[in-house]
Amino acid sequence: MNNIDAIDWSLLRSFLAVADHGNLSAAAGQLGTSQPTVSRHITELERILDRVLFRRSPGGRELTDAGQELIADVRRMGQAADSFARVALGQKAGIAGPVRITASEIIGALVLPAIAQRMREAEPDLEIEIVASNTIGDLMRRDADIAIRMMRPHQLDLAIRHVADVPLVTCASRAYFERRGKPQVPENLSDHDLIGFDQSDAIISGFAQQGIKVQRSVFKIRSDNHLVLWEALRSGSGIGFAHAPMVSASTDLESCLETLDLPTLPIYLAMHTDLRHSPRMRFVSDFLFDALRAYARGAQSAA
Repeated sequence: MNNIDAIDWSLLRSFLAVADHGNLSAAAGQLGTSQPTVSRHITELERILDRVLFRRSPGGRELTDAGQELIADVRRMGQAADSFARVALGQKAGIAGPVRITASEIIGALVLPAIAQRMREAEPDLEIEIVASNTIGDLMRRDADIAIRMMRPHQLDLAIRHVADVPLVTCASRAYFERRGKPQVPENLSDHDLIGFDQSDAIISGFAQQGIKVQRSVFKIRSDNHLVLWEALRSGSGIGFAHAPMVSASTDLESCLETLDLPTLPIYLAMHTDLRHSPRMRFVSDFLFDALRAYARGAQSAA
């Protein structure tokens, strides 16, 4: 192949985004450009390299053998470019001051603090304010500078990036499984204590889609607070559902019923468009994007 160091980086960024997302539309959304632009970049890159890099698939686009040969080198270039950009941005702007981040209870309490610490190791003068709440704050009123959402925001004048999709798993504590045994098929769940929502019917609806009818009474511990549900799982109160990367990293939880078809939870980053040109906000947003994507991929690599 030709020397990729001499290729316009915008072409390689588009290649990397399509490889990561599997389709042009999602890649364009990540890059903040149009689908025709991404398609044009891929076509130009294939012309330069004289290789077909993607083949069409039912889900969109997948890498050919030639694309697989290229992806590792391009990913390393992307990581190096991102690292250089963050360092240069910090040195140029003297990144300092407060940034207010709102996130769901689970992400805000159990994922974000560690990311914030690494962020401050890179930029010690940053001040990170974390609002952990499932209530949708209003970025237009500046309730927060940056929002981490598990659903796509629909407010106007927001810069929105889809970060990744986090898988869910069925799980319980090791102590619970030692006491009650592991269910081998979904129908066995009726013989177990379940943990679930109180007012929300999201889990009941999910079971119904799997052809399993359950009543609210099967959930022996109920709460609409996700942190309460997490601690109930860890305490051995029953079987419930959690982020796959959290369960993989936990020392006291195990997954079960791996073949159960559970939904994934999308992660979006959003901030007001007026803040895009602030070096401080851009640094924090880019750092969060990389860290949350790594968090989501932890589930995939552990699966």
